[in-house]
Amino acid sequence: MAAQKGKDLLVKLSADGGASFETVAGLRATRIALNAASVDATTADSAGRWRELLAGAGVKSAAVSGAGLFKDAASDAALRAAFFDAATPILQLAIPDFGVIEGPFQIAALEYFGAHDGEAAFEMSLVSAGALQFTAL
Repeated sequence: MAAQKGKDLLVKLSADGGASFETVAGLRATRIALNAASVDATTADSAGRWRELLAGAGVKSAAVSGAGLFKDAASDAALRAAFFDAATPILQLAIPDFGVIEGPFQIAALEYFGAHDGEAAFEMSLVSAGALQFTAL
């Protein structure tokens, strides 16, 4: 995969439960972590006492952190309201030349910052709050 522009990493919010999405933020720096906890099924009868894992079991989760700029004041207000309401809105995370991750997320942290001679920016952390779907591009 060739290098991609950081501005193409987008956070999109659905106000109607997932039927349509609107871009609320562009991320300049981001990290997406997909995790699957394993379930140890090792017993005294396990061959050579090697660990055995139970396939298809465990808990899947996703964590997203990023910093960037809000598209406009309405976008800022929508994500801020979701944070203060502890809501789990349906979000899309658009990753250029990779795909789209979509599903319910909770905003775990929302921080604002800026330099006296620069733009106001934000950092946020999202945690998955249900089943996620991945659509390849």
